[in-house]
Amino acid sequence: MHFHTTDRIPLSPVSKENVRQEAWIARRIADREGLARAVEVLEDLRGGFSLHQAQIRHPAPNGRLIPKPILIQAYRSLVQEGEWDESPEILRRIRMKPIRTLSGVAVVTVLTQPYPCPGDCVFCPSEARMPKSYLSDEPGAMRGVQHGFDPFGQTASRLEALREIGHPVDKVDLLILGGTWSAYPSDYQGWFIQRCLEACNGRAADSLEAAQRENETAPSRIVGLVVETRPDAIDRSEVTQLRRLGVTKVQLGVQSLDDKLLQRNRRGHTSDDTRRGMALLRAAGFKIAVHWMPNLLGATLEMDRQDFARLWNDESLRPDELKIYPCQLLRDTDLFLAWERGEYTPYSQETLLDLLADLKPTIPEYCRVNRILRDIPAHHVVAGNTRSSLRQDVLAELQRRGQACRCIRCREIRAEHFEPEQLSWRELQYPAGGAREHFLSLVTPADRLAGYARLSLPGPGSPETALADLHQAALLREVHVYGQSLEVGATEPGAAQHIGLGARLIEAAEGIARRAGYPRMAVIAALGTRGYYRRLGYVLDETYMTKSLGSHPPH
Repeated sequence: MHFHTTDRIPLSPVSKENVRQEAWIARRIADREGLARAVEVLEDLRGGFSLHQAQIRHPAPNGRLIPKPILIQAYRSLVQEGEWDESPEILRRIRMKPIRTLSGVAVVTVLTQPYPCPGDCVFCPSEARMPKSYLSDEPGAMRGVQHGFDPFGQTASRLEALREIGHPVDKVDLLILGGTWSAYPSDYQGWFIQRCLEACNGRAADSLEAAQRENETAPSRIVGLVVETRPDAIDRSEVTQLRRLGVTKVQLGVQSLDDKLLQRNRRGHTSDDTRRGMALLRAAGFKIAVHWMPNLLGATLEMDRQDFARLWNDESLRPDELKIYPCQLLRDTDLFLAWERGEYTPYSQETLLDLLADLKPTIPEYCRVNRILRDIPAHHVVAGNTRSSLRQDVLAELQRRGQACRCIRCREIRAEHFEPEQLSWRELQYPAGGAREHFLSLVTPADRLAGYARLSLPGPGSPETALADLHQAALLREVHVYGQSLEVGATEPGAAQHIGLGARLIEAAEGIARRAGYPRMAVIAALGTRGYYRRLGYVLDETYMTKSLGSHPPH
């Protein structure tokens, strides 16, 4: 296999529009008068004016409102030159697309190069020179195409794009997409992640291990590393490899739990593969996200309702996160041929909306729904739903019905402010994959989620991982504090981050594990969080951070 290198691929911007915008910004910043007026806008913001009022009072030399990218550049210049102290409030008001970091981290998505997939699904498109199931004009795939699938270029350009619109990028959730990760050669996997880390670290490294060590204190620290694969790819050796690479979350293409549907759609795995794979991932401390697809070839509405209920009723399953990907009818697929023969009928927009509105309120509050539709451009969809706003449509329908969803995403606090002493403590316990799960959360009086932790207590039914770090250990699988992402060490009145909520959650988890008789706690800590856990008394063993709890082994 040929591995791309960054010296052969120019680090091009994300899009032509970004090229034009960056050139325009550069010209305006070079204009002293324009920059001076941007500073005047910022001074007005400090003086209590609204952003729009300040922009009207100090227009650009061409008479137009000074745009946010120039205000961000001016703000950063003032801070770097020591003329201003940092002001999270000012930056919040001029930041573009604040939702990008409202979950507490900056998400950076990169795409692997094309490589054969072990699957032969009837619904997957197979575009030449693209990883299986991805289209070159999908928003999430375009950056990969524009950078020739080079991991360094993709990562560096995304970090720079987020910086340019005012977002902190010191805490990065790295999401690796593109086909089946487990099918790629291990040397490609290591090289790919090393190059992503080098973009975050700001310099090259001699090895993956060296890049991992450096990322612990890098300008952009990895606080989560996510790959996607198939349920039948998960075994002990794969789990060990994922941990060597630093992976903390696995997305599984489950699609369905009906074996007849899986066979008819040529998925190549069974529902038992899913149960075994999820149990093993849970026993190794990974966060588990599953993809589920209604409207597969051969499915009916009633079958989809029953299948969705299995995700929560079956104790072998119960995922932490969920992506709902309604099957979409695309050309150049075997599903399209079945549709032409009259063997397949996609749900109408109205039917699909009703189905999802029925299902969403049944999702437990320990699960986060990350997506409700694959981001495929509408012109590729032959028949069925073409609305990209399906999530918003479902939420509007629930509001019309007087219902609500209590999944994590629907309840996370985002940019809302609160007083820490107002938070209430909640603990939800449930069995899953042979373990006892404890979902610990801190909630505002308005039932908004400020932070949570996932504690897993392995039981007799938990599979053996053969990972020495996990011997007799309780597992801290996730700690997450919500709200607008702040720079490491920064605080903002009323914000959730950096006020000790994570430490409170960890202390509570340790207490539960200690009382249950576990002598040790193991954390599947991402590279950039290792320093945080060291300050709480944890040490790095092989690939997990561990801490003695001073108790006796569970019986």
